[in-house]
Amino acid sequence: MTQAQSSTDATTDGGEPPRGGASGARARFIRWWQPEGTWRRGIVLAVLALALALLLFLHSDVPNRIGNLGSLLETFLPWLGLAIPPLLVLAVVRRSATALIAVLVPSVVWLNLFGGLLTDKTSAGGDLTVLTHNVNAQNPDPDGTARDVVAAGADIVALEELAVSQAPRYTRDLAAAYPYHTVQGTVGLWSKYPISGVRPVDIKMGWTRAMRADVHTPHGEVAVYVAHLPSVRVKFNAGFTAGQRDNAAGALGQAIAAEPLSSVVLLGDLNGTMNDRALASVTSQMRSTQGAAGNGYGFSWPASFPMARIDQIMVKGIEPKSSWTLPRTGSDHLPVAARLQLP
Repeated sequence: MTQAQSSTDATTDGGEPPRGGASGARARFIRWWQPEGTWRRGIVLAVLALALALLLFLHSDVPNRIGNLGSLLETFLPWLGLAIPPLLVLAVVRRSATALIAVLVPSVVWLNLFGGLLTDKTSAGGDLTVLTHNVNAQNPDPDGTARDVVAAGADIVALEELAVSQAPRYTRDLAAAYPYHTVQGTVGLWSKYPISGVRPVDIKMGWTRAMRADVHTPHGEVAVYVAHLPSVRVKFNAGFTAGQRDNAAGALGQAIAAEPLSSVVLLGDLNGTMNDRALASVTSQMRSTQGAAGNGYGFSWPASFPMARIDQIMVKGIEPKSSWTLPRTGSDHLPVAARLQLP
């Protein structure tokens, strides 16, 4: 009688183990997850996750022949990572082990491509601060923008998209801080140190949107290039119209490759990111200060909600120490600055 009573006490009226306590919670979770179906569910989610991983991993193989789709993808490539959290949530809600494992694949690929940009790579030191800013030809407050540029305290400043009517105002407003300057077409260079060897750089535009100059710093002579590559557009019937920019990038890359000085700085609005294969003639021979010494992605455009870093500071024969974006001015671009160590 005693054994029978013990057996009865150990079960509920339905003959099941009691549902209270940790064991009951575990049982409820197992029933909710239903392990016997976790591998069969979520196949569509798994396919979507693997497709995302392939798009990230093989982005350079997406062709440019149709609407420059490859360059368009590479311009906003980091943002594909935003698709990973929803896929992860859906995999959990769907209770699919297959989808969960599949979501790990694009996560690993994305971290391999862009995870390094999440860390702070800035370091102390440096003996030259440079700044570049597309000031926007329709800037409603050029004087305020000039004051913001001066306040940044850079040694060398490059400005792009200088309207003919506004260039004299920038020259006047920057004169006290930068006694040396040159304006070539719609780009200009202001410096605390002497400038020589100024010449326009032909980037196949028909007018001057790029230049080169020697800047004689206390730590050595530096070749400084300032460039504003043609804009790109996304059109419904034509895709990513970037042919003129691509040709200009090729010409700029050739000019930099022929540069006799070993220390070279490129400042400007390239209308493209470091991931964009169309800029390979430039990016293959120079380092991005943001990638080498920045903290975060350093997106610079549009200023209201930056989504891409198309304003670049790139170097050759020089060590980047830090790189950052500055607060918004009257332009639709953010200023970009970097601290460099000359050899």
